[in-house]
Amino acid sequence: MDFSEYRQFHFKITEKLVKAREEAGLTQNAVAQTGILSQSEISKIENGQRYIDFITLILLAKLYGKDVNYFVPPEN
Repeated sequence: MDFSEYRQFHFKITEKLVKAREEAGLTQNAVAQTGILSQSEISKIENGQRYIDFITLILLAKLYGKDVNYFVPPEN
């Protein structure tokens, strides 16, 4: 995987994180109130400025009512 493919993969994950949060009816502030991440950290992850670790992804998936596999883009 070259860097371009890596960035596209990262972008797809962040898109799905935003979509899942919105589908769950949650704001960044509401997620921050759970204590998983601060609002600033959520914003940075959703804007692609920070990577998400797997444990945090699992916690957010659970909060958003999604299986963690939802966030993994399919292989081409």
